[in-house]
Amino acid sequence: MLAERDAVVTELREQLSTRTAEIEHLKLLIAKFQRMQFGRKSEKLERQIEQLELRLEDLQADEGQTASSAQRQGKPFRTPPQKKPLPTHLPRDEQVHAPGEDACPACGGALKHLGEDVSEQLEYVPARFKVIRHVRPKLACSCCDCIVQAAAPSRPIARGLPGPGLLAHVLVGKFADHLPLYRQSVIYAREGVELSRALLADWVGACSDLFAPLVEALRRHVTTGAKLHADDTPLPVLAPGLGKTKTARLWTYVRDDRPAGSAEPPAVWFAYTPDRKGIHPQEHLKNFAGILQADAYAGFGALYETGKVSEAACWAHARRKFYDLHVARPSAVTKEALDRIGALYAIEGDIRGKPPDERRQVRQARAKPLLADFERWLRATKDTLSRKSDTTAAILYALNRWEAFTRYVDDGRIEIDNSAAERALRGVALGRRNFLFAGADSGGERAAAMYSLIGTARLNGIDPQAYLRHVLERIAEHPINRIDELLPWNVAGQLG
Repeated sequence: MLAERDAVVTELREQLSTRTAEIEHLKLLIAKFQRMQFGRKSEKLERQIEQLELRLEDLQADEGQTASSAQRQGKPFRTPPQKKPLPTHLPRDEQVHAPGEDACPACGGALKHLGEDVSEQLEYVPARFKVIRHVRPKLACSCCDCIVQAAAPSRPIARGLPGPGLLAHVLVGKFADHLPLYRQSVIYAREGVELSRALLADWVGACSDLFAPLVEALRRHVTTGAKLHADDTPLPVLAPGLGKTKTARLWTYVRDDRPAGSAEPPAVWFAYTPDRKGIHPQEHLKNFAGILQADAYAGFGALYETGKVSEAACWAHARRKFYDLHVARPSAVTKEALDRIGALYAIEGDIRGKPPDERRQVRQARAKPLLADFERWLRATKDTLSRKSDTTAAILYALNRWEAFTRYVDDGRIEIDNSAAERALRGVALGRRNFLFAGADSGGERAAAMYSLIGTARLNGIDPQAYLRHVLERIAEHPINRIDELLPWNVAGQLG
């Protein structure tokens, strides 16, 4: 009878332990869901209209990109659409482009006024539109038939209506301020300028084509660093059909060694993929050799196996697991874990911006003993908990990758966490609340390119709109073999 009673008690204890673990897990999930913020609800019809608008934007931007590429290669693509006259109420800023010669270059005779060619360009300056009139007087030789006229100034889009400032404003509005083009069109209409969504999309596609060599130069700079931060985030993309989306990914790779006292310019490169297969980051970083700081995503594993890439884990991820548990159900174990991790971060605050050797010495003296004691405490605590509990899972997340978590102590270049990559993705997360999804795979690729340029400008303390305007004023005629000259840190001193 005693043996039977003990067996029943043991079974009941196991059931109680399992149910307690399940309750703890459910409370954790509920707490997470309660903290999540959802976008404002919309009616089904309104949602379908927005989906179609975004899909149409990306298709028309594709057409603009193809047209721009064809024009640069001297290939016919389509008949330019008839342009509407620019609004007469806009102020005119007249610029006269006179020939540089005072005498006929053919015979040296005197020049007389023959007429002029006038073209108009719509430009955008902060808070107002204006029209720039490019006037090119024609001068004829009084002794022969020679006609002299200044060359037409370059435009970002060949024979295009928009000036570089207007294009920069549209791009920053869409990719930094997360305003879809159809909303921008409505805003411009309030100022008395009719710019259709289709026209804006055409401009975005043409700019994407212009920026392609610059984004490639940015990718080369990022992937030649000795240490990278990597992360990814979901990006809903409209799939063929009405009202359905697929989940694609935006990958971010950040090169930023300023916390280790480096003077190398920081940069971020985004890449778009239609899914989250591990082959994608492996392809992105196939030529990279150095330290990769990332989360525990299995797709990075093949990179570590090559021996060219060393893994550095993120203490912010480890801390977050204990923090979520502590918010849902505070306990002495989660508080102790958070306090110990907090002590490690306090050390980092004292050495941020110091040279790698100094950081390594401080970590060896102060952080290494704390980590050794933390590991002993984690292993001892794990043995007192149910194997099925979420607290055990949080502990195992750290212990199973302990070498990667402690690698930063032996290398002053490595950061304690992957916050650099997470900060780079913050704008994408904010954008999802506004635009909800991309209209097509091509739209995701364009977004990745623009996020790269805008994100890198911000990392270097540069206003993205001023930077894009500067580039658009020059890139159409800039030699492609000197494209690095237009990277943000190389033009920072030229921006007003």
